[in-house]
Amino acid sequence: MEKILVTGATGNVGRHVVTQLAEAGLDVRALVRDPERARLPERVEAVRGDLMAPETVEPALRGVDSVFLLWPGYPTGPAAGVVAAAARHARRIVYVSAYDPAEDATDDTPPTLFHHEVERLIRHSGLSWTFLRVSGFAANTLGWADQVRKGVVRWPFGDAARALIHERDIAAVAVHTLTSAGHGGATYKISGPALLTQAEQVRLIGEVVGREVRWEEQPAEEARAALLPLWGDAGFVDAALRGWASFVTRPEEVTDTVEKLLGRPALTFRQWAEEHADDFR
Repeated sequence: MEKILVTGATGNVGRHVVTQLAEAGLDVRALVRDPERARLPERVEAVRGDLMAPETVEPALRGVDSVFLLWPGYPTGPAAGVVAAAARHARRIVYVSAYDPAEDATDDTPPTLFHHEVERLIRHSGLSWTFLRVSGFAANTLGWADQVRKGVVRWPFGDAARALIHERDIAAVAVHTLTSAGHGGATYKISGPALLTQAEQVRLIGEVVGREVRWEEQPAEEARAALLPLWGDAGFVDAALRGWASFVTRPEEVTDTVEKLLGRPALTFRQWAEEHADDFR
């Protein structure tokens, strides 16, 4: 039976990938930092490893046919070693990327440059590859949880509109491309089913949890000052703010790729919020 290695196996997306593969009866190996604390399905083999240390990944790749790769950060150095190791053992890879990193030559933000570089490494690795270029993650709105509990979310760019995607849909598309033929060399742009501004996202979360939550526009410079000590990289903070600002005048693209690949509509942001309501209470 084909063995599939899942990286980021305890994260928002990876955990769903592992579960869905295991439920399908497939042979799954999960790359985790601490196997004893991973709490994965019984049939899943948990193997210790860290993508930031490529030498620890090589043992986990032995005997593997396919790899699900979701990178935990933005330094490109370790990615070369991980992709090279994957090419020595596996035959195909599914990589979670971002919208158009290799197509938009004017976009020089750190996340875009990183995904562009990882895609380049994979393209030249000899592996059969599939890229999932994903819209904004619905799970990122969990960062507002503390503010939601207080009834006011203060953040910049309330009119920024995104097609947020449920992590289960990302996982389902990944599982589909890992377990069916015809996806080699394919690039799929996947998103949620509808656009919502950030202010609309906050109001909807409030409706789901049963309290009024209002949006309060925060000056971008004030947000920058708050994010700098948290993220520690001025270039990355500035790039993130530019990205959010861009969605005010150029909303994120809505695609029907999830429905085409899975035969069902993409899950809505309301569905996501209902499933995560307790996280905001």
